[in-house]
Amino acid sequence: MKGHGAKSDGQREQAILALLTHPTIPEAAKACGVGEVTLWRWLQDPAFAERYRAARRQVVEGAIASLQQMATEAATTLKRNLSCGTPSVEVRAALAILEQAIKGAELLDLAERVAALEAQQGATGGERSTRAWPA
Repeated sequence: MKGHGAKSDGQREQAILALLTHPTIPEAAKACGVGEVTLWRWLQDPAFAERYRAARRQVVEGAIASLQQMATEAATTLKRNLSCGTPSVEVRAALAILEQAIKGAELLDLAERVAALEAQQGATGGERSTRAWPA
């Protein structure tokens, strides 16, 4: 026979699912069968809040993975539209490609700079600098 704690854990898991699938706390509370105040109180509990954040991260990571899988097809579509015969479409495709290429280069540059800073901090024993970051 399950104890009260097991029932509560199950309700909390249902609450997390409801929070992920409903746009408001009142709707989520109704969907999982608890009061709004109870759900709000659970959200103030650090352990529950962390489980909810972890579940949200998992959902977002799944969406990002899905987008990444479609990126090749999207790039192929842009490439095809570079020579589709409609000048306005060709220009928009060219601009989209250039914008994304620039953003990608900036992101790679930023990642290299962060890695260099982390390596530098590791080499100095992790001491924190009091100097302000450059603008």
